[in-house]
Amino acid sequence: MPKYLVTGGAGFIGSNLVDALIKNGMSVTVIDNLSTGKKENINPKAKFIKADICNLKKIQPYFKNINGVFHVAALPRVQPSILNPLAPNEANVTGTLNVLWAAKIAKIKRVVYSSSSSVYGNSKILPFKETLKPNPLSPYALQKFIGEEYCKLFSKLYGIETVSLRYFNVYGPRMIKSGAYVTAIKIFLGQRERGEPLTIAGNGKQTRDFTHVLDVVNANILAMQNYKIRAGETLNIGPGKSYSINKIAKMIGGKTIRIPPRTEPRHTLADNTLAKKLLGWRPKENLEKTIKEMVAGLTYK
Repeated sequence: MPKYLVTGGAGFIGSNLVDALIKNGMSVTVIDNLSTGKKENINPKAKFIKADICNLKKIQPYFKNINGVFHVAALPRVQPSILNPLAPNEANVTGTLNVLWAAKIAKIKRVVYSSSSSVYGNSKILPFKETLKPNPLSPYALQKFIGEEYCKLFSKLYGIETVSLRYFNVYGPRMIKSGAYVTAIKIFLGQRERGEPLTIAGNGKQTRDFTHVLDVVNANILAMQNYKIRAGETLNIGPGKSYSINKIAKMIGGKTIRIPPRTEPRHTLADNTLAKKLLGWRPKENLEKTIKEMVAGLTYK
């Protein structure tokens, strides 16, 4: 039975990944400090280690006899990273370096790294291709890009097979309420449930490419299992179809109000050609159907 380690396995994306791995008969160890993850998210069949990836000495023993690592753990907070970049830099840069070093010492074959489409920043060139020059607009986005560069470097220097996946606006079960991975969908659903107006930043014409967490999970598993992919590769994981924030608000329903615009990319749209070609990955989940189901499941106050 293959043995995998998932950092951040108590979080939104990580816990969904752990569930899928266990469902497919894999043995899973979860490392999470529960700073943003929740213990109740952890699959009971997984081995749970409460530890911080910033503490190399603490996490290193759990990398022994592991076939592959999914590095999902992060402090995913854009605005707080602008106000104070020190703590997220420790988690997202030093933590990533620790995970890669522990994997190197344990002679682990492959590490799949969770990156972000935020590394692209603002670009007038759409869709975003992996060859597009990164232009981070926040410390968090820069930290994610540094993580990608460390992955490539470890592949060159130490022979670890790394794959970096750039996620585009992930949504689905166990969505977090705050941080970089919180989408307009989650914010709007919460406001609708509380009977509050939906807050649209700026004119609402900004567009996003929303990716269901189950499609992200599938991409991770394919990236781990496809050994034909080049070490150090970076891939976009997004459906390649964008929706305006106004459109998302209309799907969810309710009154809307305008708030000042934020420092964020104006548009995001994934070119997923490479993921389709190298992984055989295809997005399967339907955004409009999922939002309809989520709205139907709200408990109004």
